[in-house]
Amino acid sequence: MEPSHGSTLAVVTGSTSGIGKAIARSLAEKGLIVILNGRRDISEISELMGELRKSSGDENICHYVQGDVADDTTHMAIHEKIQQLGGKLKVLVNNAGMSTKDRKDVLELERDDVTRLFNVNLTGPFMLTRLLSPELMNHESPSYIINISSLSAYTVSTNRADYCISKAGMSMMTQVFAARLAEHNVGVYEIRPGIIRTAMTEGVLDRYEHLVDEGLLPIPRIGEPGDIAITVMGIVEGYHPYSTGSVLNVDGGFHIRRL
Repeated sequence: MEPSHGSTLAVVTGSTSGIGKAIARSLAEKGLIVILNGRRDISEISELMGELRKSSGDENICHYVQGDVADDTTHMAIHEKIQQLGGKLKVLVNNAGMSTKDRKDVLELERDDVTRLFNVNLTGPFMLTRLLSPELMNHESPSYIINISSLSAYTVSTNRADYCISKAGMSMMTQVFAARLAEHNVGVYEIRPGIIRTAMTEGVLDRYEHLVDEGLLPIPRIGEPGDIAITVMGIVEGYHPYSTGSVLNVDGGFHIRRL
């Protein structure tokens, strides 16, 4: 495809399914050229890319960079795709992540358990953000970095310690980049999803639905990927211009302390 010089670009990691897919669709519907990313072969997401192109009427609306967000080679490939397409990078959504592989007690965790998850959930997004920040800076109109963390950033699970710590780290990552990039017209935000209906929660959804029925959430339903996507769009539409570094809880009210 021909480069789209003058276009507005968005990068969404982990955008082949679930929350990332919903975010990518919303950004494309707004008219942003979306660079999708994931580990799946491009043949597995051809249907999604066809949907985005058909709904927008623009064959250039989406592109795909296959690769693991933990790898520097993937970061460089995303950067090269931005350069190839031209235009302005307006939005970076750090969505890719993985859950704890085996739910071990924190005292039983081994280095390999922690290293792989940290690389995907924290180190990879951090290094990608560092690489792409210059692409987001020094534009007349605002640009945005949106980090998708989790209620696990502040909710302890002793059998998912690696996951919880990685998401707490992403919270501080949000604060650091928000402070560093504010003068360059880049807003940085953290979205904390609650219990969202995705492949990651599929195996425990029955348990969560039972807890919701018992009153776990003020809003008595499991969240949907679209709940996260619409929150992303509120940021991208410029509805939080004086709130860089903020946390947006999208969790049905889980974060409210109740007696």
